[in-house]
Amino acid sequence: MGGEDRVMTGNTRGPEELGVRHSVPIVSAPAAAFSDIAQHSGEPRVPTDMAAVATLEFDSELMLRVRAGDQASFSLLLEKHRTPVIHFLYRMVQNQAVAEELAQEVFLRVYRSRETYEPTAKFTTWLFRIATHLALNWIRDNRNTRNQDSLDEEVLDGTVRQVADRVPSVEQRMVRESRMAEIRQAIESLPAKQRAAVLMHKYEELEYAQIAKVLECSESAVKSLLFRAYETLRGRLSHFA
Repeated sequence: MGGEDRVMTGNTRGPEELGVRHSVPIVSAPAAAFSDIAQHSGEPRVPTDMAAVATLEFDSELMLRVRAGDQASFSLLLEKHRTPVIHFLYRMVQNQAVAEELAQEVFLRVYRSRETYEPTAKFTTWLFRIATHLALNWIRDNRNTRNQDSLDEEVLDGTVRQVADRVPSVEQRMVRESRMAEIRQAIESLPAKQRAAVLMHKYEELEYAQIAKVLECSESAVKSLLFRAYETLRGRLSHFA
């Protein structure tokens, strides 16, 4: 069952070599911004708190290594999280090109913050806090002018997301696609913070505490956002029952 259905209930190298493209003018950065990532020859310096790395989640360990000057670790984080971040941002801003631009900015901010990074929360909590703030700011600034992508074209890195099924008939595929489109539209019509909470809760499977940190509110406020959002969705999608 797809995510929509669940709703119902180193060497000096430029950004291109790290997977951060220059193609988006508003977030492009000179190669010099990345040049100090590998100033040291041989083994990267080891931070004094590396003894505690064994107890950290893998992403946080990678980010500590990025802080220590390990370029390959940043590439791993980028490869692992880029598509989920674009997916999240696409559902927030409803525009594929903008989602990709914002995702690039997310990872540039992650990289620029490497020297001050501390693993005080899960890496994904920190990552989605950056993504959410950028999305909310874009929505606020483009409330009356944004050009939405077609809701029927959900494309990530050129790959159309599909829901596995056992050789469904044409009629079954049409019904499923229609149902999923309605659910997407219902989610995308929610107020921005409710939409963000639902996407993080149902699609990214973040816990209440993580969502609270991302949105910078209490857990009870998150539960209230989700309650109102799901009540709205139940009303709009009641014909599915």
